[in-house]
Formats: sequence, C-alpha cells, structure tokens
Amino acid sequence: MSQKSKIEYLESCRARYPSRNRVGRSAMIDEVSDTLGWDRKHAIKALNGKVSLGQGAQKRGSKATYAEEEKRVIVEIWKRSEQPCGKLLKPTIPLWLDSYETHHGSLTEETRRKVLQCSSRQLDRITAPHKLSDAGRHGRSTGRTSHRLKSTIAVRCGPWEVDRPGWLEVDTVSHGGGSSSGEFMWSLTLTDIHTGWTELAGLWGNSGREVCVGLRRIEARLPFEMLGFDCDNGSEFLNTVVENHLLGQGRPPKWTRSRAYKKNDQAHVEQKNFTHVRQLLGYGRFDELQLVEMVNDLYENAWLPMRNIFTPAMKLIEKKRVGSKVRKTYDSPQTPCDRMLACEHVSEETKQKLRAKRAEIDPLALSDLIESKLQAIQQIVEEIEERRAEERWRAGETARAISPAATAGGGCATALVAIAPDAFTPPPPAEVLAKSTTKSHKTNQVRVS
Repeated sequence: MSQKSKIEYLESCRARYPSRNRVGRSAMIDEVSDTLGWDRKHAIKALNGKVSLGQGAQKRGSKATYAEEEKRVIVEIWKRSEQPCGKLLKPTIPLWLDSYETHHGSLTEETRRKVLQCSSRQLDRITAPHKLSDAGRHGRSTGRTSHRLKSTIAVRCGPWEVDRPGWLEVDTVSHGGGSSSGEFMWSLTLTDIHTGWTELAGLWGNSGREVCVGLRRIEARLPFEMLGFDCDNGSEFLNTVVENHLLGQGRPPKWTRSRAYKKNDQAHVEQKNFTHVRQLLGYGRFDELQLVEMVNDLYENAWLPMRNIFTPAMKLIEKKRVGSKVRKTYDSPQTPCDRMLACEHVSEETKQKLRAKRAEIDPLALSDLIESKLQAIQQIVEEIEERRAEERWRAGETARAISPAATAGGGCATALVAIAPDAFTPPPPAEVLAKSTTKSHKTNQVRVS
C-alpha cells in the first residue's frame, strides 16, 4: 500500500470512528491495526487525530539547534579553509569569522555564539552533505640510482625529539603525470617537525642544481634557521652540488637520511606531499617552463600563507599499544604560526613579524586568490593537453597515409614528429594462450637508419 493510500484510508476511518459504538470501535481498531501493521495503542491515537501521516505528521525528537544561517556560515568557512575535519574546523572558525563578517556582513550575537560553540561532531554532521565522494588517485614514484654519499650520511630513524623549529624533513614530488620521460616540473617540500611549518618550491627537473635553487628560495623566507636536513636516498639530494650547498654554509645543518624503502621514516613530509601538493595540483603533467613560475607565485603569495597561518593541524603526542590495537593521543589543533608563537626558543622579533603578517592577511581574500591562480594554471594545462591530443591525432593520420611499399625502395624513410610523453600508458598486448603448431625460425634483422 502506498503512502497516499494509507493517508486516504486513515482519513476515511477517522470520519466513521466517532459514530461507532464500543464494539464497532474495537472492530475498527483491529481492522486498522491489521491493515497498516500498527499496534492497537498507536491505532487508537491515529483514529483520535493524535497521530498524522504525510505532510501533517509532526517530526519527533527535539528541534534543530542550528538554523540555516549558522549552517551557511560554517559551510562557507569549511569550504574556503580546504574542507578540514570537525576537530580541525573548530579552531579554524575563530580565525576566519572576522574575515567572513567583512565579506558577508556582520552576524547577530546569537548566530555568532552558536557558530563558535558548535562541537566537532556537530561540525562533521553539518558539513557531511556537502562532501564529495572521490576515490583518490595514486601517483607513481620516480627516482634514480643512489650515490656514494650514502656511506657518509648518517641514517636517522625513530621518533623525533626536538623542542624548537629548524629540524626539517625534505622530499620532492613529481609532476610528470605518471611518466618520468622528458623534462617536467617537480615540487620541493620542506616540513618542520616541531611546528609543522611547510615550505614549497617549484623546480624544473629534479637535478641537484635545481634542488639548490629551490633551497635558496626557501631559505630566504624561512622564519627560523635550518638546524637539520633529513632527506631520502634519491639522487636529487645525494649529490655533490647539494653537498657543497649544505656543508659550505657558516653553520651547516645536520644532514641525515632515511632508510631505503622505508617511506614511514619521513611520515611528516610525506603527509604534506599529499595535503599541500597533490590535493592542490593533482597528478597531471606539468611540462611547460612557464608553469614553474606560476606555481611558485601560487605557493609563496597565496597557498603557503593560508596553510601556515590559518590552517590548524594536530600533532601526535603518544602512541601506545593496548592488546592488538594502537591507541594514539593528539594535542589540540593549532596552526603552525601559533606553534611558532608559543615556542620559547623563537625570538621576540620573529614573533612580532608573524603577528604583523597575520594581522594584514584576509583569509577569505586569500582563498579567492588561490582559486584565481589555480584557474590560470589549469587553463594552460588544458591547452597543452588539447595541443598534445591534436599532435597525436595528426601523427596517427600521417602513419596511416604512408604505405610500406612507398618507403621500401627509397633511400630514406619519413620520420614522424616526436610527441611529448603523456600520462596515459597503452595496455600491453593480449597474451597468446594457445601454442602455435608451426615452428618459428629466427631471422637476423638489421635496422637501417
């Protein structure tokens, strides 16, 4: 029975119920209970008009605490702050609320109070309908052979025990679109262990010379001195160019490396590779030189200020095994800037600069700037992909137009234009499962240039 039929049937019974005697009412109650599958007490309430169906039904439970006004404020800040979870969104809202009122008008005292008192679980429930389900993509790792410096650089593993900023984990992120052929852009990532402060730089290739260029660019804007440099075993770090740059300084940092094939030794920077690079730029191929400066402009002037100053994060305090489970304890969410301001080993001059920088930045305006710069980068990437697809189509048409007989007797063969590598890898040919009955004879093939 449909819902509409149930409503019509119940209204018909209600009209006849008052005119029945006691026996007739009892029979109608039994009939309604059997037809609609209700208990007798519920059927009596429904026939007396105390229970309704459809649009007239009263919603059970307590009334909603947060109206659409509060939800709109929470969702807007959540979207602009890169969609953090409820535990990170709660300390983010006080940092962004003044900027929201600047752009969208002032809020009432009641609305402001409700937004600030909203719990982490309630924030997750409010933002849940606006989340997109997307099964992420996994990139491919590219690298080169190791170097002699492995025998001289100490291996560091185990938890970090530091009480001041300056101890950095370093890694690179490939923007080759799944292919290591040709020249393309890389991202250099440096993450501070104590505060979570992260710096990024775009590189054209991953040679030692390019890594040094990125390091100089980052060191010029770091708010603290580099005390430790922990890298992986890639050849972009273990080379003489980076060695001369690091050890040639007045106070060289302590240079360590992780164990081979143990990515969890650099868990801090590996996490930032995803949250700060992959979630921003994706897994596509950036093989135009002009994209390097555009990405560096995005990193320095928009993305890093928002992540380091206005995006809280949690730190792992304790990890304890209880039976077959591992129980982890985290501290309260704080931004890297707040951790810098709370550190007693940071100079007061540095703290004053951080406070002044945070006071002059509008997070919502910063979010709009990020989107505009990303759109410009994406437009160039789409133009490159369209041009590359057209070149592949033309190369295919040319190959089909040339017959083997036309080139067999000529002194030279027409060469196709080399196409830039693409992220797409053609599938291998299907394997022949049936064994051939004819014997195959090997012939010496001579390739003529």
